[in-house]
Amino acid sequence: MRVVAVEEGDTLSLSLYVSKDEMGKVIGKQGRIARALRVLVRASAVRAGKHAVIDIVD
Repeated sequence: MRVVAVEEGDTLSLSLYVSKDEMGKVIGKQGRIARALRVLVRASAVRAGKHAVIDIVD
């Protein structure tokens, strides 16, 4: 997995580059793990006064 972070103004964009065989583990059943990651990152960003977006890319 590789993570690329780009910050523009008050928006932080995180791109998670995952291999195809690991994609299912990162997303989880019905997207639960991906949703949990997004919730945690957004909550942390709000505390810092920013907006965060996560993209999972293969």
